[in-house]
Parts: sequence; structure tokens; C-alpha cells
Amino acid sequence: MGDSTTIDVESKGKAPVVISKQEKVGGNKKGIAILDLLLRISAMVSALAAAAAMGTSDETLPFFTQFFQFQASYDDIPTFEFFLISMSLVAGYLLLSLPFSIVTIIRPHAAGPRILLLILDTMAVVLATAAGGAAAAIVYLAHNGNSNTNWLAICNQFGDFCQKVSGAVVAAFVAVVILVFMIMLSAFALRRH
Repeated sequence: MGDSTTIDVESKGKAPVVISKQEKVGGNKKGIAILDLLLRISAMVSALAAAAAMGTSDETLPFFTQFFQFQASYDDIPTFEFFLISMSLVAGYLLLSLPFSIVTIIRPHAAGPRILLLILDTMAVVLATAAGGAAAAIVYLAHNGNSNTNWLAICNQFGDFCQKVSGAVVAAFVAVVILVFMIMLSAFALRRH
């Protein structure tokens, strides 16, 4: 009777342990998708900040004459209008692409949403780069002028205006860098399919 109630401890723990060398399904791709979502949000914030800074850039000088009032605004220059519209479109696209980015987190092996985001992200980076480059050229002229064409630098008089538009251009190029990194990340995730 005593023998049936004893436990043989030495025989426990000698079962073979099976270790799987397979990775967790979707583990690496899920991490890439989460990073893509975070980068997408930060690019959206940067593009929105660029559009907001450009849209609020106006300055009126405190002195004026009977016939003239000296002011500078983004809508005086068509390039800045293009910049504002383009960066607003990029920010809007990034907002609308968030659900697709969430789908890539939930279904890490789905290639369709990743390909769609890759194509549309490429179009967004082209638009943001074109807008940022064009606005950067005008900001350069505003700061330095051009003596060959007798364009004077206006940043000596309109300092706040120039600071805002310069900040908007910097924010646009931050968004471009984030978008380029997102494209490389998406291409890397698709390559591993």
C-alpha cells in the first residue's frame, strides 16, 4: 500500500523537449507594420505642421503710406499656394491611409494593402518633394534676393514671415524623409514575402 502512494521524482523531467526553430508567424512583419503606423502618424503631423505654418504666414509692416500698406502673405506667391495645397493633400492622404496601415498590423502577410500603400506613398513623396523644393527656391530668394534680376531680399523687412515659411519648408522636408523611410520599410516587408 505504501508503494502505490510514493512518487518517483527522478523519472519526472526526463521527457524530450521539442524546440521549434520556426519564428512566430508574422512576428517580424507585425513589428514592421507597427513601425510603419508610427512613421505614418509622424509624417502626417509634420506635413500638417508645414501646411499650417505656411497658411498662417502673413505679416504687415507697422508703417504705411496713404496709398500703400506693406504686407507679405503666402497667397501673394503662387508657389506658396501650391505648397500649402500639396502639403494639405499629403497630410490628408496620410490620415486616410491609417486604416490600411492598421490592416497590415492585423494581417501581416497580406500583400495587397502593402503594395497599395507603397504606390501611394511614392506618389505622396513626389508631391511633397516637388512642393518643398519649389518653396525652398522662393524662400532662398526671399532671404538672399537675386542681384542679376534686381530682386531684393525681403527678409530684412518681413522677418516673421520669412521665419514661418522657412519653418514650413523644413517641416515639409522632414515629412519627405519620413515618407522615404516608410517606402524603404514597405519595400523591405514586401521583399520578405
